[in-house]
Amino acid sequence: MSELDVSGDHWHLYILETASGALYTGITTDVQRRFNEHQAGRGAKSLRGKGPLHLVYHQAVGEHGEALRLEAGIKRLSAREKRRWLQMRHDEP
Repeated sequence: MSELDVSGDHWHLYILETASGALYTGITTDVQRRFNEHQAGRGAKSLRGKGPLHLVYHQAVGEHGEALRLEAGIKRLSAREKRRWLQMRHDEP
C-alpha cells in the first residue's frame, strides 16, 4: 500500500468504458475499491446493468478540489473529445 501525505488522501481521476462503449468519468481516493463497487452495481446509477466495465484510464491528481475541477472539465467534453483526450494520454511516453 502506498503512503498518503499527512494533508489528506490523494485523489484520483478514473474513466470507465461500458460494454456499449460509453465513457464514465469519476474521482475517488481508491480506484480499485471504486471500480469494484461499480462492477457490483453499487455507486453510479448510470452504470448499473451496463457491464462489463473496463477501467480505461486513471491518474493521481492530488487534492479533492483539483480532482473535482479536472473531472468537471472532462465531463464537459463530447464523447469524441474524451476519446481524443484519452488517446493523447496513452500516446505520452
